[in-house]
Amino acid sequence: MKNLKIPADFGEAEFTEKRSRFIGNAYYVTSEQEVSETLAALRKKYWDSRHIVHAFVLEDGTARFSDDGEPHGTAGKPVLSVIQGAEVVNCLITVVRYFGGTLLGTGGLVRAYGEAASAALADAGIVETIPIGVYQINCSYDQYQQLVRLIENEGGFDLNSEFLDTVTVEFTLPLCDEEKFTAALVTTFAARLSVQKTAEKMGKK
Repeated sequence: MKNLKIPADFGEAEFTEKRSRFIGNAYYVTSEQEVSETLAALRKKYWDSRHIVHAFVLEDGTARFSDDGEPHGTAGKPVLSVIQGAEVVNCLITVVRYFGGTLLGTGGLVRAYGEAASAALADAGIVETIPIGVYQINCSYDQYQQLVRLIENEGGFDLNSEFLDTVTVEFTLPLCDEEKFTAALVTTFAARLSVQKTAEKMGKK
């Protein structure tokens, strides 16, 4: 697994160019199915718009765009260029256009769609993902509070605890911190507790 750049949140930006209204949105998506669902919702919301242009890039390298009726290469391609230029993946950017009655020309369209896409992505922000591990530790009730403090102090997050005869604590931790955490666990509990890694995934840095 390698570090990736993804949209940090939903982003939105709007501006007017020669009375044409452009509404840019940036989304975090993980599949073409999510892209299709998002576009379907937008077509309902902006049913009276002239164009809903989009482009997306997924983690697996899939990259597509649509001009949605604009002259070829003047709309979807500039939006895709914004995504690829920022080296962002799992990203969908849409630009809704309400035509204002004045033609923008090829250069004007490229600039307008590119500007709307850039502004939407800037509003969303970009975050880097890193490989993280999912871990479990079984402890006694007496050890629980001290263990939780240790996990939090060592950078663990997303804690989830199950209280039965013993306590099972599940948490995530950046893989790069695994060795340091294991050493701290041994020192703190005099090797009475052990940690088990149950999965690996990508998470926000």
